[in-house]
Order: sequence, then C-alpha cells, then structure tokens
Amino acid sequence: MNKDRTFLGVLGALLVLSVLFLLIERVVGRIKGRGIPQPVLRKGWRTDVVYWFMTALITSPIVRVAAVIPFLLLILAKVTTVDVLRLGQYQGFGPLARQPVWLQAVQIYLLADLAGYWTHRLFHRGKWWPFHAVHHSSEELDWLGSLRVHPVNEMINKLLQSTPILLLGYNPTVTLTAAPVFTLYAIFLHANVNWDFGPLRAVIATPVFHRWHHSKDRAAWDKNFAGLFPFWDLLFGTYYMPRGRWPENFGIHEPMPTGYLGQMWAPFAWLRRADKKVDPE
Repeated sequence: MNKDRTFLGVLGALLVLSVLFLLIERVVGRIKGRGIPQPVLRKGWRTDVVYWFMTALITSPIVRVAAVIPFLLLILAKVTTVDVLRLGQYQGFGPLARQPVWLQAVQIYLLADLAGYWTHRLFHRGKWWPFHAVHHSSEELDWLGSLRVHPVNEMINKLLQSTPILLLGYNPTVTLTAAPVFTLYAIFLHANVNWDFGPLRAVIATPVFHRWHHSKDRAAWDKNFAGLFPFWDLLFGTYYMPRGRWPENFGIHEPMPTGYLGQMWAPFAWLRRADKKVDPE
C-alpha cells in the first residue's frame, strides 16, 4: 500500500507540473517569451517520463542513502554521535552553526551553488562528460527534459554540493533543504520560454540563461554553469548572454540512444570504447 501511495504521489506531482508548465510554456510564454514552437508531446517525451518515475522512486532514495557519508565523517571526527543524529538533535557545530538560521541559509545557498558550478564544469570534462551528455541529449528542450539526468551525475553532484557545507558545520536541516529547491528551480530553468528577468539577468539564473548552456552553437559551449546565481559565471569567465539572440539547436554532437535503458548504459559503453583505443605511436 505504501508503494502504491508513493507511485500515485509521483504520478500526481507529474500531472500537477504538466498542467503548470503547460500554462507557463503555452499561455504565458506565448505572450511574454520567445520559446521555440514544438509539439506538446515532443520528441523524447516518453523517455523523460520514465526518468521522472525512476529518479523519484529509485535514484533519489539511493542518493539519500549516500548522503550519510558526510554524517559518518562527522561521527568519526567525534563532532556528533549516532544517538544525537537519530534523535534529530544535531544542529551543526562551530561558529557557523551559531549564526542566525536565515544568515546560514544565505551562505549555504551561495556555497551550494558555487560547489554546483564547479561540479557542473567537472562533468563537462574528460571521463565525466559521457554521464552528463545524457542530460544534454535532449534535442527539443522543455521543463520535463530537466529530469533526464544519469544517476552517476545526480549522486556525485548532490554529494559534492552538500558534503563540504556539512563538514564546515552548518545546520544540516537548512543544508538539506537546498537539494529540493535547486531541483525545482532547475525544472523551471529548462522551460521552453526565453525569459531573462531583465536587469536581474546576471543575478538570478533564468530559462534563457540555462537554455544557452544546452545550445549546440559553438559560442555557447561550456558556458552558463551556475544553477542559481549567474555571477559565478561572470566571475570565472563562462557567462554567455548575447543581446538580441535566443538559444536554439539543442542536443549533443555525439550519438546517444533514445531510450532510458540505452542511456543508462551509454556512458559506460562510451568509456569502454575510449579505453580500447590504441595510441598509434
């Protein structure tokens, strides 16, 4: 019965977001945005629906189990104990945890986005790219495409964002709220609307900002890595928001299977082929 309720909850959330983004992309977006016209049931939508359920029912619980790693490190460092954690009494440690909760939240979200920025850049390099290429494989991009994320990519990203913050001593409750907030905002960033928030375009990430990140245009490669605060891209020289132009031509140049199972295996096959290449010298 619990499994049934969980499945129905995930299905219900999908239906609610489908209606919400139907309004955002098809009604409000038609008035205010410059999204690229595409069918409601666009290419790859079935695969992305599978991702929705698999991420919610399988990947996310695994990631939550992996999240015990920083707490194990805190136990080994004798910062806290199993009993304190089990009773929900651990509130962080050191001077950072003694700050007001609102001030911790500001710092946590800044640090989480900074860690996410560099993790994102990492996944655009070398042997990490095949796992992230799965996410970039959507050729018709909209809100549902945000869920097309390989579990390896998802797990590494979440751990590298949360672990340093927890080890610095911040309140764990506030720290762990960042994950759902960043996830929900990422869904919005993939919406098929070219909104940029005007003068705030370099302060808060927007759909047009992130959709440039997905563009196959050469000038947009390896740009706009931040998930929430574009000023990280400005600071590190990866900001790209050309005036009077809008992102299009999404996807990757490498071949990628279209189905869920094929995309789960594709990065490993990709790396296996790369390892078999023989240097002609």
